[in-house]
Amino acid sequence: MLASALAHPDLNRSHGQVAPVTLNARQTAAARILVVDDDPNLLRMLRRGLILAGYAVEAVEDGEAALRLAREEEPDLVVLDVMLPEPLDGLDVARRLRAAGSQVPILMLTARSQLEDKLAGFQSGADDYLPKPFAFEELLARVGALLRRRGRDEEPEPDTRLRYADLELDPAMREAWRGGQPLDLTAREFDLLSFFLRHPRQVLTREQVFRGVWGSEFLGSSNIIDANVYCLRTKLEVGGQARLIQTVRGVGYALRV
Repeated sequence: MLASALAHPDLNRSHGQVAPVTLNARQTAAARILVVDDDPNLLRMLRRGLILAGYAVEAVEDGEAALRLAREEEPDLVVLDVMLPEPLDGLDVARRLRAAGSQVPILMLTARSQLEDKLAGFQSGADDYLPKPFAFEELLARVGALLRRRGRDEEPEPDTRLRYADLELDPAMREAWRGGQPLDLTAREFDLLSFFLRHPRQVLTREQVFRGVWGSEFLGSSNIIDANVYCLRTKLEVGGQARLIQTVRGVGYALRV
């Protein structure tokens, strides 16, 4: 079972001091986090800090153990270091989780901060990317943002469905339909469609899309957005249905008939 106990983390200055965190009962009861890092000191600090923040935490030091626990425990979020001992590094773990159909949010940690490294992380299936060293408060903020985006921290509101043309999306249930037929979307595709449905008929730049969906700094000329839009379009246009996500050349995209 995922561990949960209150203990003040012994975080050093390089990783920041833990500030008091107030969470509602839904957050503390639901959010289970798997932390994967081969640095035992950092692993211990992260585990204790997240427990103090109200999360249930399991911590492991290698990729094989991470995959096993992800299957057994089904965590709500994975904090995953890139540099893990062989045979599986963090990128391998993320790829295998996605290949197995897991939609669990992944926050990637790494000492590398170059554009190529970020691209590799996102392309492997990561949802967010946090370079080391980092302030623990920032990690907490990103964990909370990823969980909220998944819908775990928010109470569903009445009739929050988003609609445009023959598209319909339920943010609380994380379900979507076109023409009344259910859409089988990945977590990223769902978030992307949700963002477009919240801004119908608007021309959105790639930077706006990236910030609205990924929530991290814009990656410039990367093809991450284009690739995800392509995959989403493929599912929306099955059977020759009309294109709704239009490309606005030199700018970005727009959801419009």
